[in-house]
Amino acid sequence: MLFLLLLLTVPVAAQSDWHEALREWLTAEDVEESYGEELLEQLEERAQTPINLNQTCREELEELPFLTAQQVEELTEYLDHYKPMRSLSELQMVKGLDYHTRRLLQCFVVAGEERKSSVWPKAADLLKYGQHRMTATGKIPFYERQGDRNGYLGYKYRHDLRYQYTFGNRIKAGITAAQDAGEPFFTNKNSMGYDQYNYYVQLRDFGRLEELNLGHYRVQMGMGLVMNTSFHLGKLTTLQTMGRGLHTLSAHSSRSASNHLQGIAATVRLAKQWRVMAFASYQAIDATLNDDGTARTLLYSGYHCTPTEIEKKHNTYETDLGASIGWHQGTLHINANAVYTRYDRSLQPMQNALYHTYSAQGNSFLNMSLDYGWNNHRWAFSGETALNKKGAVALIHTVNCRVTDQLSLMLLHRYYDKRYTAQHANSFREGSSIQNEHGIYLGATWQPLRSWFVQGYVDYAHFSWPRYQVSASSDAFDALFSARYSRKRWKWNMRYRMHIRQHDNDTKKLIVNQTSNRLRIAVDWTATSTLTLRTQGDGVVVSEQGTNSRGIMVSQQARWQQRWLKVAGTVAWFHSDDYDSRLYQYEPSTQYDFSFPAYYGHGIRYSLMMQADIGKHLALATKLGVTNYFDRSVIGTGLQQIDQSSMADLLIQLNVKL
Repeated sequence: MLFLLLLLTVPVAAQSDWHEALREWLTAEDVEESYGEELLEQLEERAQTPINLNQTCREELEELPFLTAQQVEELTEYLDHYKPMRSLSELQMVKGLDYHTRRLLQCFVVAGEERKSSVWPKAADLLKYGQHRMTATGKIPFYERQGDRNGYLGYKYRHDLRYQYTFGNRIKAGITAAQDAGEPFFTNKNSMGYDQYNYYVQLRDFGRLEELNLGHYRVQMGMGLVMNTSFHLGKLTTLQTMGRGLHTLSAHSSRSASNHLQGIAATVRLAKQWRVMAFASYQAIDATLNDDGTARTLLYSGYHCTPTEIEKKHNTYETDLGASIGWHQGTLHINANAVYTRYDRSLQPMQNALYHTYSAQGNSFLNMSLDYGWNNHRWAFSGETALNKKGAVALIHTVNCRVTDQLSLMLLHRYYDKRYTAQHANSFREGSSIQNEHGIYLGATWQPLRSWFVQGYVDYAHFSWPRYQVSASSDAFDALFSARYSRKRWKWNMRYRMHIRQHDNDTKKLIVNQTSNRLRIAVDWTATSTLTLRTQGDGVVVSEQGTNSRGIMVSQQARWQQRWLKVAGTVAWFHSDDYDSRLYQYEPSTQYDFSFPAYYGHGIRYSLMMQADIGKHLALATKLGVTNYFDRSVIGTGLQQIDQSSMADLLIQLNVKL
């Protein structure tokens, strides 16, 4: 591969890669909770259909998850005064945009032509300026799992199809069909072919109708205490955005079977300062049932490979109704929100554990909240206060201050009552849900020089009621420090994180601390205008009751890109004592594929990804990944067991643009 990279030396201008920024934002918990996958989907979608700064609005800019409230405000003001923007170099005139944010922003925006658009586009314009995109992806494993021989209802290949039509930023429509490995295809409950279909239509900027969504969509209100079916921000990304809230509707175009609604949603401008958002949804969901027909657990994994999983598919129906009315004047806003959820089966979780005492129970749930915010060039304040129908409260507030152009501070406080339940809440948290948590977070971003960028946070959380694997009240502490130094062709990154969590010991009689210390050091070298190398070392030490579990990983990445061809390769050696000391390795992959796997034990991982643009309308991408273990002859357990010490798979993707 290195020989090939040295031969292909056609010079091109280096471009900022937002995938690298995504890698730096994510922590282990973000990856495990699929937050990274959801964020990747949104950024990938926006990178494919960038925002035209000469025809955008505040709400569209707020969809970019790395901009602070002050940056959105200052960029909006600049566009109002100086539009049309002739070149993206004008972003340097926006005072609040630092060098790193400008480079990242350029991946998702263009300074396009400013067209005077009518309320209703002409049919000729829809045909002339509309764009069609079709993507087909398949994953071929070169191994056989136990379930492939006996247990799974389908074959071992994963595949999906995507079609999308876009007309600027005003119209988006499409369908995504997804099939996981092992799921039946045109058989059983999947008689219509694929296991999951996500279809959507999104209209924007049609007079007073600011947005209309039909089919599958996502909703975010405020800071997520009553409704957020989009991704939630991890602790490092929260620092990047300084904790701002959102009121957005977005089409659900990913292959995910969860975290979305189905029906209709709209945002209407009542007056210059007043807007109302409303939605209605009805959909089937998966659930584990009790003997009396009630629902014990709602399931969101989306896997339907075995007869047992098929029995749980779509056996419960959910109705959601919600509305938000908001007033926005300059830099001040306030919104009143309400969400009603009803299930056709009563939720009755098992009560044989203390941590289930305050779990959601019954058929219907009502949540209401107020969210509010204000900002100027130096200060920003935002918050949300929510109630459920039992009177339990949840609240979250942030204050951030731009002390100087180089230094910003952020303080976040949250309190979630143990009795508070909201079926679609998703916000800043340490625990697994918006419930039973009281915490405070302090973060800082400092750029003393253009070549230096430093971030860090400390977070403390208290849980007054028992949690899963914790039989009494408990605490958690999390601290992270990150520094990046760039000079000419070199970039040095260092990140250290200490995370302390509590759980029961083996006898269930004592609560003990589990302390995880993770260190990452990486060096990037832009060898030529086409070739970039990254050397990275990761280490982890997990301590509990005087015993230590250790892990180490050393990896090398190479990326080469010219006008029509992109090649990326990764080699990583890892060695860890057990699963607690597992390590994570980001890998470049095809579009819409999130590759950030965890490794433990002793082995080596290597992958090669190639993407070629065949003319203006066709692109082909492939990725081969291989993992060899030195300490085992069997990989996995149960139906996932592979009776060999290595596993390899091939990902193939075809993109067509018309």
